[in-house]
Amino acid sequence: MKRWLIGVIGFVYCTSLLAGEFNPVLNIGDPAPTWKSLPGVDDKAHSLADLAKQKVIVLVFTCNSCPYAVDYEGRLKAFDRKYRDQGVSVVAVNVNRVEEDRLPAMKDRAAEQQFKFAYLYDESQKIAREYGATYTPECFVIGQDRRIAYMGAMDDSPDGTNVVHAYVEDAVQALLKGEMPALAETVAIGCRVRLERVRRSRKR
Repeated sequence: MKRWLIGVIGFVYCTSLLAGEFNPVLNIGDPAPTWKSLPGVDDKAHSLADLAKQKVIVLVFTCNSCPYAVDYEGRLKAFDRKYRDQGVSVVAVNVNRVEEDRLPAMKDRAAEQQFKFAYLYDESQKIAREYGATYTPECFVIGQDRRIAYMGAMDDSPDGTNVVHAYVEDAVQALLKGEMPALAETVAIGCRVRLERVRRSRKR
């Protein structure tokens, strides 16, 4: 009985180290999963290593087809304008495979909305799985040490009205001051990321 109880406690403890309060994969302070050679709407290949000189990276999982994500486009553009000259890079990434979310449609959307930040596509969906991203929009703030400093919603108002707490901006400001965010994790609200089901190979 004692051995069984110790095993259960150990399992719970280890599980708590592997995932955050709301994120099923990452915890605050974990190294940010890298990405490499993801195509962008600018027809260039983008990697995390390209941003080595940036103080802070704000990675946002988004798409064209989610009304919540669309509602955040103006706020993302305003945030990017405010912080891009302070060593902060906004990187938006889309992993959905429906036609309206694929790269050609992303290019149209970026041109229409005049995105100045990187908007990348990962057809493999690997980046979303590694970050434990489940909603659009869902934000990850990565510090200069390339560890996760914040993850969750951009702010506390999905439709953009009456924003009281700007979670991502607060986290970025803290990092630029050499501090850790007072609030490091929140619940992301939006549309489900359309992850394809991974089928297990049958053993012969």
